[in-house]
Amino acid sequence: MPATVLLLAASPVGRGCLVDAASVLPVLAAVEPAVLSGADTANVVELADPLEPQAVLTRLRAAAAASGPLTVFVTGQLQLDRKQRLPHLALARTTPATVRYTALPWHWLREELRLRPPGATSLVLDLHADAETWQWLRANPLDVGRGNAVYGRVAPPPGRRAVASPTYMKAVATILRSGRRPPLEELHQQALLRIADEAPGLVLAAHGPAQDDPHAAISAAVQAGRHADAEALAAHHEQAAVRAHGPGSDPALHWSEVRADLAMLAGDPARSCRTWLSIAAARLAAGQPADAPAVEAAVDRAHHQWGQLHEPADARELGAHLADLRYRVPGRREGALDHVRRQLSQLQTQG
Repeated sequence: MPATVLLLAASPVGRGCLVDAASVLPVLAAVEPAVLSGADTANVVELADPLEPQAVLTRLRAAAAASGPLTVFVTGQLQLDRKQRLPHLALARTTPATVRYTALPWHWLREELRLRPPGATSLVLDLHADAETWQWLRANPLDVGRGNAVYGRVAPPPGRRAVASPTYMKAVATILRSGRRPPLEELHQQALLRIADEAPGLVLAAHGPAQDDPHAAISAAVQAGRHADAEALAAHHEQAAVRAHGPGSDPALHWSEVRADLAMLAGDPARSCRTWLSIAAARLAAGQPADAPAVEAAVDRAHHQWGQLHEPADARELGAHLADLRYRVPGRREGALDHVRRQLSQLQTQG
């Protein structure tokens, strides 16, 4: 089973650029795919200074869907959007005023990786932060998702009008060009030693899932095709979370999200769509704003699963609920509400 490697280097064009991210790609691309991945064979996808967040999301989603091991190398800069104050990976067209529309929300990366089996995903990061993002990171951890190994650093902003070099990632690439990939923790330590003459900033090092993580048992059941067992395990943890924290709590809604994902993996888009709709409604009822990442993600996933339905009766019933939610939660894709209304109109004419 081949591994997958995603090389992503991005930074804004012009005065907003903090790091020459793309300069590392020739060095990384010169490394043999098997060495980059740590596997016998690997498919390598390279994204150099991409323009559109949706294009990055498409490539990321395809890489996350691959069944073999996945290693993601990300070089770039982090900025906060002005509305929600959440971290984004700046892309070529990003400016401080347009972060929400031209940069990749960091939580998109986390969301796309969360369905992968625990221990199957590794991230190597060399990120630079502007001043306000650097202050944000001192109080908020950079979330890369449960069960993923992550190594790297986030550097503070360089001096005024200076453009930094991605020295950590270049050190990683140089070590790998020797033809051997050591264990990632060892690779990380070697790279830090090579840049010891500069302050590394915030060092990132997480080894992956804990042995007693219930998500690992659920993932194993899915991998074995035991979808009913996986659903039963998730439902058990959801009920425990409801008893301990309440039905609208984040722990309970997390397990609802797991069950929605499991329904999708089991080939039941109606159950998945219905569950995502109820999650979105619960988050809104709890006072979460319509543009909160968790609310937008729930409606987006309900919309996607609705598009997979084959039974007109299910599509009409769930589409009416989806249209109501889409009116309140338009999301980041233009025309999403119009799409639902058009599809519903066609379904009504079909009787």
